[in-house]
Amino acid sequence: MVDFETRIPAAYDPFSEAKEAGSAGAKEYVHIRIQQRNGKKSLTTVQGLGKEFSYEKILKDLKKEFCCNGNVVRDKYVGKVIQLQGDQRKNVSQFLLSAHIVNKDQIKIHGF
Repeated sequence: MVDFETRIPAAYDPFSEAKEAGSAGAKEYVHIRIQQRNGKKSLTTVQGLGKEFSYEKILKDLKKEFCCNGNVVRDKYVGKVIQLQGDQRKNVSQFLLSAHIVNKDQIKIHGF
């Protein structure tokens, strides 16, 4: 008789590599969203920028570039979020690319 050794495989988590911060497959996305306010008024929010960036300096440049008002809001789940008045999604994405803050494949634009 031939002895076969049967092994039951352990549970495999396919997302374990993506959870590691330094993993090559893990991407940090910058989410640019629009939120409808009253009637025609809207807000553009930017979240997911790296912690090494100064949100206040980026906000100052965005406000000066697009002639709009905005602020930095601290959320306990998401972290810091930049809010701008109006629909500035395309402008913000072009600004982040031209300033070499993020790459094009790291930007996700949401809304309408």
